[in-house]
Amino acid sequence: MSGIRQARLSCGVEVPVLGQGTWNMGDSRAAHATELKALRLGLDLGMTLIDTAEMYGDGASERLVGEAIVGRRDEVFLVSKVLPSNASRPGVARACRDSLKRLGTDRLDLYLLHWRGGIALGETIDAFEILRREGLILQWGVSNFDVDDMAEFVGRARPGGCLVNQVLYNLEHRGIEHDMIQYGVEQNVRLMAYSPVGQGGPLLRHPVLNAVGARHGCSAAQVALAWTIRHRGVISIPKAATEAHVRENAAAAALTLAPEDLAELDAAFTPPRRKQPLAML
Repeated sequence: MSGIRQARLSCGVEVPVLGQGTWNMGDSRAAHATELKALRLGLDLGMTLIDTAEMYGDGASERLVGEAIVGRRDEVFLVSKVLPSNASRPGVARACRDSLKRLGTDRLDLYLLHWRGGIALGETIDAFEILRREGLILQWGVSNFDVDDMAEFVGRARPGGCLVNQVLYNLEHRGIEHDMIQYGVEQNVRLMAYSPVGQGGPLLRHPVLNAVGARHGCSAAQVALAWTIRHRGVISIPKAATEAHVRENAAAAALTLAPEDLAELDAAFTPPRRKQPLAML
């Protein structure tokens, strides 16, 4: 039984607060077996939310995920994303079916608009709703939407329609704390943090992050992950391409940061004092 805390989405489904991201996974034939083992171990350890996208490796990530979940589909909360260039009514339908084929499944648990493009939001919502009625997706949401975009999107949707907003969130990018987290709570829209430990190097070498980790007997990466899920409105989806990295990520779910830890991190990584443009990768 997994010890990872669960988060209840507004649709009533519970998912782990730590899932598995797959950006830049599936691209390398040499790394294929290692990445496959990593994803499967993540499922074993309770990180049963897997996030991917049609954009990642031009479908290679989805194919890797599809292989990883063979025989285990029912235990996985499967997320994929449609490119804004495919966000028209026929484009969404075609892209979703292509993703399902690569994933080897008959449905997505959650389908997200990867970022806002030039196609009217109402048309994308209509397309999502058609897929939902057909059973090809169970829920839908967005990614990389700021509060103004979210308000427009939610305003065009049926009540409770938009389930998740997936955004960049880590100690180096805290802008969503000014308004997005509270908006999500008010609207019952969960935030899903991508790149929760940054892009690796600089953040994880920070002396304060390492000092906090030393006090807890854990790594800087585990501190960074625990920090993202300290707020009940946030789910975190770190990527791990090796089994050792997967174990490290899963263990972060058990780490509780003390008030003095959080104060020290706030001093080193200043919380936002005003509205900031939404950060994206």
